[in-house]
Amino acid sequence: MIDSVSKAIIEQLQEDGRRPYAAIGKAVGLSEAAVRQRVQKLLDQGVMQIVAVTDPLTVGFRRQAMVGINVEGDIEPVADALAEMTEVEYVVVTAGSFDLLIEIVCEDDDHLLETINKRIRTLPGVRSTESFVYLKLRKQTYTWGTR
Repeated sequence: MIDSVSKAIIEQLQEDGRRPYAAIGKAVGLSEAAVRQRVQKLLDQGVMQIVAVTDPLTVGFRRQAMVGINVEGDIEPVADALAEMTEVEYVVVTAGSFDLLIEIVCEDDDHLLETINKRIRTLPGVRSTESFVYLKLRKQTYTWGTR
């Protein structure tokens, strides 16, 4: 479990991933060096990542979709294989109508079809898929804090 100071550092970085450690230190009551050490520890432990988030449309990926997948047998090998695909942004094991939900980002409809039909549906254990093609992205944020 992370403490309240580390949570405050994470919230500062969620607001601005490029915020200087000195400014974060002032906000949370630590020195710049202490913030640097805590950030590195959070990164090393996999608690957070600091990445550039792009709008897929502006960098040439014109097709996104959520895909619900039903699996026969063990879900884990299918989830692991999906996680290795470059088009797959995330993989979620779920309860409900689908065993897995994935988000895929593709260059165009042909790329989407190729990914679903030739790569996902052919994985051992995949029983069925249902695709939800994105028409417009209305909200995408990563500022939920550390509640």
